[in-house]
Amino acid sequence: MASICVQSPFKPINIAPNSFPFNNPSYKVKPPFICNFSLSQSKTQPTLTTEPTPILTSVTTFAPATVANLGPGFDFLGCAVDGLGDFVSLSLDPSLPPGQLSISSISGNVSSKLSKDPLLNCAGIAALAAMKLLNIRSVGLSLSLQKGLPLGSGLGSSAASAAAAAVAVNSLFGSPLSPLELVHAGLESEAKVSGYHADNIAPSIMGGFVLIKNYEPLDLMKLEFPETNELYFVLVSPEFEAPTKKMRAALPKEIGMSHHIWNSSQVAALVAAVLMGDVQGLGKALSNDKIVEPTRAPLIPGMEGVKKAAIDGGAFGCTISGAGPTAVAVIDGLEKGRVIGDRMVEAFWKEGGLKATAVVQKLDRVGARVVSSVPK
Repeated sequence: MASICVQSPFKPINIAPNSFPFNNPSYKVKPPFICNFSLSQSKTQPTLTTEPTPILTSVTTFAPATVANLGPGFDFLGCAVDGLGDFVSLSLDPSLPPGQLSISSISGNVSSKLSKDPLLNCAGIAALAAMKLLNIRSVGLSLSLQKGLPLGSGLGSSAASAAAAAVAVNSLFGSPLSPLELVHAGLESEAKVSGYHADNIAPSIMGGFVLIKNYEPLDLMKLEFPETNELYFVLVSPEFEAPTKKMRAALPKEIGMSHHIWNSSQVAALVAAVLMGDVQGLGKALSNDKIVEPTRAPLIPGMEGVKKAAIDGGAFGCTISGAGPTAVAVIDGLEKGRVIGDRMVEAFWKEGGLKATAVVQKLDRVGARVVSSVPK
């Protein structure tokens, strides 16, 4: 049941922000947890010894899109983006054998490309991993997935499905799992799709900017960007597929010391800019990757021209979002962002012959959360 995030033709983002319930001013966000601290844990497969009792009959969760790498932070830095993402609905299903998970439906513009087999689906794999951590054996669960993100876009489509599913399982049983444990559940999914990297799944679950300090054991730190400062992401997605595995295969096997030193300094500058709320400094560091972007940009038609158009148009910086093909620029104003987005769309067409769509979104500070629930 589910091959979410497997190779499929890329389609442009065309989701209206107002289609998300949490963008409604009257909607109250209900985050299942708040994580504003460094997390570390040596145990990679914690399991509850006592099975928790479900407190809900059903729950619907949302997990946001993400921008991974942020230029020089390959595989260890990422952030969540507001207004774009996936929904998962999960309910107790007495018709299923105890401890079993079924994917009852998949909707969205990529639904025909996704399997309903939980062992092949990003949402299903993460949900099963969360059930294992919770030691769920007495009830069966039915899951429905609503895809808001296209596949192969560089916006963390697989991670959003996994994050929403893991949080849904956790919420159904009273949220006993920590954010770190939820990230572990999501990593089970990511590892089967594009590799063991947490720079999408961690920010999708935790929100904001997340630094992966270590993988063995997994050690995460949420970086707080000041709420008083304006930060907008201009996301421009061309009609072009860039499968993560293919884009990772293109990376150099070795790098020179000078490039290592350069990228290390840019990551340090980027982290400092995030903590200080320095959008210009963030953009400058984000644009200065000398290792990954130079090998991937030539594989995305028009990318180099798109980056130039963004910066010439006033963006503080521009790079490839995740493995691509989406290009991401940063700016401090919505209207500025829209103008920059138009220029980037035009550049994709002129320089690469690709149609593209642009959206301008803020930083998502909450991460995966419950949007509705039915008490037991």
